[in-house]
Amino acid sequence: MTSFLRSLTPDQQVSLLFVVLFGLLTLATGVTLAMSLREKHPTEMPEPTRRGLKLQDYQSLLRTSWMMALVFWLAWAAGQGVATSLFALVSFLILREFISLSPTRRGDHRSLLLAFFIVLPLQYLLVWTEHFDLFTVFIPVYVFLAIPTVGALGNDPHRFLERNAKLQWGIMVCVYGMSHVPALLLLDFPGFDGKMAFLVFFLVLVVQTAMLVQHVVAHRLSQPVAPAISQSFHWRSWAAGVMAGGLLGAALAGFTPFKPLPAMAMALVAAMAGSFGHLVMKAIKRDRGVTHWGSAGRSVTGANGLLDRVDALCFAAPVFFHSVRWKFGL
Repeated sequence: MTSFLRSLTPDQQVSLLFVVLFGLLTLATGVTLAMSLREKHPTEMPEPTRRGLKLQDYQSLLRTSWMMALVFWLAWAAGQGVATSLFALVSFLILREFISLSPTRRGDHRSLLLAFFIVLPLQYLLVWTEHFDLFTVFIPVYVFLAIPTVGALGNDPHRFLERNAKLQWGIMVCVYGMSHVPALLLLDFPGFDGKMAFLVFFLVLVVQTAMLVQHVVAHRLSQPVAPAISQSFHWRSWAAGVMAGGLLGAALAGFTPFKPLPAMAMALVAAMAGSFGHLVMKAIKRDRGVTHWGSAGRSVTGANGLLDRVDALCFAAPVFFHSVRWKFGL
């Protein structure tokens, strides 16, 4: 099997990866469809059962997974320019979800226009043109000054700090964090040309596996660390999730430029950053009094809580990106 994979060209290896991914998603969709046929029709039940609610959650997760898989496939197939544009679109949608739960005033309109139509495109332009040194400081340094300055020019001091802090947070999470995912495709690893899509899949699989294991283990535990924020965050479930991510990372080392031990270390870093980031985003949702980004579990983008699905990735991607650059001197 290993010799067969090594005999393939980089494009053939990535194509095979997508074939496996879409095959797994098709299988999962078939199983979910079969489960939905066994459920009673909604009109026959006054309220959905617990099993029905879980099924709806799985269907929602599958829809988001299909969408993200298609984004990754289009990003790889269409080239770096289109890839960066697609992730910029994802940033636009999740930033819109974030802002939709943050009350704004008329004095914020200029700041919002700056965020959506100048800061966001410029950040991804810096990624596309591979100005890595500038793209890593553009938002934390320059936008950090520009947003409150434009807000102050709006002549509205009411809750000025709170309004600008929320917008800065949204930009950092939804634009700065997500922009590091397509940046991974542009890293220049010696001897790994044309296969950087594997590094993106490595990051996504490790983070999502850690979150899934943490969620499953938490069902068997009581006394969460922060019950007012998350019922699924226990130190033991967190450790189990991070270790699962680390072990998966070591197992996937052959598909990355890393050796097994560095691969495990990078996976542990990504898993820890993603799980802590997910907890932080839950705290923000509790602060806003919601359980999903968007009303009644349906987002303003129609993607049914897209930010819910990628929030851990938004925190893990920059930590993973800069850890890789620092460790391997890229």
